Amino acid sequence: QVHLVESGGGLVQNGGSLRLSCAASGRTFSNYVMGWFRQAQGKEREFVAAFRWSDGRGYYADSVKGRFTISRDNTKNLVYLQMNSLKPEDTAVYYCAADETQFGIVTTAHNQYDYWGQGTQVTVSS
Repeated sequence: QVHLVESGGGLVQNGGSLRLSCAASGRTFSNYVMGWFRQAQGKEREFVAAFRWSDGRGYYADSVKGRFTISRDNTKNLVYLQMNSLKPEDTAVYYCAADETQFGIVTTAHNQYDYWGQGTQVTVSS
């Protein structure tokens, strides 16, 4: 059973930085796509970033491109989301997700992901 646990959320000022972590366990993730999504209050869950664990190449939503970086630590099965130049509109609950994909296709559709963490709140004050 895949288990994902996020950490690192909190309150930060406009323009600040945070690094989220996702501890992944229960499987070998070399054939997985790992993603970060977020959901602001009253809005739908949206794609933030993702990568194939096998090559680590990141894919980003336009709204975060150039500010956020997704990465991994293979030895610890950790997935990171480094968030810089944060804006109030980045305020949301951030979720780590895992997609057991057969062909390594990176998708931005949240309903294609098989496993989810419990989420961590990120609040950016103006």
